[in-house]
Amino acid sequence: QVQLVESGGGLVQPGGSLRLSCVASGIFFNIVDMGWYRQTPGKQREFVARVTSSGNTNYADSVKGRFTISRDNAKKMVYLQMSSLKPEDTAVYYCVSPRGFQSNYWGQGTQVTVSS
Repeated sequence: QVQLVESGGGLVQPGGSLRLSCVASGIFFNIVDMGWYRQTPGKQREFVARVTSSGNTNYADSVKGRFTISRDNAKKMVYLQMSSLKPEDTAVYYCVSPRGFQSNYWGQGTQVTVSS
């Protein structure tokens, strides 16, 4: 059984920082890519960041330079450190791992709200 559980979301002021965490189970964590997506009500879910099994990273242009994705293979966890947060970063953030060709496992999501 594959399970991804996100945590760390909450309310933060513009310009603030927040760290999201995701713990994985039921997968060979060390050999798979991990990533983060986000979704705002009424909008399509969008890619945020990805980290490969070897540690290479990739970011959406909208978050590049502000967000950092990392992983801890011993703990089977992936993190998203977010800084210089903007109101447009408000969304439900989802942890994701590959399930098949262009198919993914998804966590339940954690809400991030950036507002004064």
